[in-house]
Amino acid sequence: MSDAKAQPAGVTAAIAAGCLVAFIGFGFSAAFGVFLRPMTEAMGWGREVFSLSLAVQLLCWGLTQPLAGMVADRYGTARVLTFGVLAAAFGFYLRGVTADPVPFVLTGVVVGAGTGACSFPVVIVALGKIVPPEKRSFVMGLGTAAASAGMFAAAPFNLWTIATFGWTNAIYIIAAGFLLILPGLVFIARVSRPTAAAGTGGFGTAIRTAFADRAFVLLFFGFFVCGFHVAFIQTHLPAYIVDEGLAAAVGGWSLALIGLFNIAGSFASGWSGQVLSKKKVLAGIYFARAVVILAFILTPLSPASVFVFSAVMGLLWLSTVPLTTGLVAQTQGLSYLSTLAGLVFLSHQIGSFLGAWLGGLIFDLYQDYTPMWWAAIAFGLLATLIHLPIRETPGPLARLEIQR
Repeated sequence: MSDAKAQPAGVTAAIAAGCLVAFIGFGFSAAFGVFLRPMTEAMGWGREVFSLSLAVQLLCWGLTQPLAGMVADRYGTARVLTFGVLAAAFGFYLRGVTADPVPFVLTGVVVGAGTGACSFPVVIVALGKIVPPEKRSFVMGLGTAAASAGMFAAAPFNLWTIATFGWTNAIYIIAAGFLLILPGLVFIARVSRPTAAAGTGGFGTAIRTAFADRAFVLLFFGFFVCGFHVAFIQTHLPAYIVDEGLAAAVGGWSLALIGLFNIAGSFASGWSGQVLSKKKVLAGIYFARAVVILAFILTPLSPASVFVFSAVMGLLWLSTVPLTTGLVAQTQGLSYLSTLAGLVFLSHQIGSFLGAWLGGLIFDLYQDYTPMWWAAIAFGLLATLIHLPIRETPGPLARLEIQR
C-alpha cells in the first residue's frame, strides 16, 4: 500500500475495513477456547485432543504468516485476505462435521492457514503502510484494538450460541461469520499496493539481512513469549475456572473482559509507541504480565479475582503487537515489512503452539495447570530481559531503503 497514491477517503474506508477483518478474524479464533469443555465431554476426548488441534492451528497460522506477508508485499494485501477468509470459513465448517480425534486435530491446518492469511497482523501491517510514519504506531494500535473488540464480543456470543443451538451449530455460525469479511475487502483492494518492488535485492537478501541484525533477532525470540502467554490463557483459562468450581459463564466472561480491556491497552500501546521508547514499554509489559500471573495463582480463586485478573491481563494482552511491529518497521524499513513482521509472528505462533498444546498435555498428566502458570511467569521475566538491549535506530536493511 502507498499513502502517496491513496486518497484520504479511500484510506479511511480501508482502515475501517481492516478493523472489520481484525474484529471477526481474530475474535472468533481467540474465543474458541469456550468450546473445550462441551466438545471434549460430548466426544469423550481428553483435553489434549482439543488443545492439539488449536496448537496445530496456531502453528500453521504462524507458518502461513511469512508466506502471506511475501504475497502481500509483492501483490498487495487484498488477495491474501480473500484466501484467508475462505480457508478459515471452510476449516471451521470441517470442525463442525468432524467426529474423530485425528481429523479434528488436522482441521487445525486448514483453520490455521486461513486465519494466518486473514489475521490482524496482516491487517495492521497493511494499515501501517498507508499512513505517515508519525501515525503508524497509533493506526496499528487501532487495528489491534479492533481485534480485541472481536474477542470481547465473540466470547459471550459463542457461549450464547452453544447454549441456544448446540456446539455443532455454533461452529457453523463461526464459519459463516468469516464470510461477512468479504465485502469489506473491496475497500482494501482499492488502496493496496505492492512494496517489494522498491526492495533491496529480493526476499532472500532481505531475510538474511534482517536476521543478521541483533535487534530483529531479539524481537523474533521475544515475541515467542507473547504467543505462549496468549495461547495458554485463551485456550485453558475458561476450563481452569470451571475446574476450580466456578460457573462456566465466569470462564466465558473472563475472555470477554480480556478482549474489552485490551481495546484500551491497544490504544495506549499505539500511543506510547509514538512518544516513548518502544523497547522499554515492551519490557515493562512482559514484566507486568509475570507479576499479574503470580498474583493470580497466589490469590484464592473467586469471580472477583478472575475478573480483576482478566481486566489487568487484558490491558497487557495484545499491547505487544503494535510495539513489536512498529519496531520491525523502525529497524528494518517498509519494503519487506509484511514478510519480516510475518517471520516475527511465526515465533509468536511457535510459542502459541507450545502454550496451547502443553496446557492440555500437562493437565491430562497431572490434572493440574500449576506448572504452566509458573512457566508463564518465568517466560515473562525472560522476555523483559530480552527486549532491553534492542536498538531502536534503522538497521542495514532500513538504511539501504532510505538510500534508494
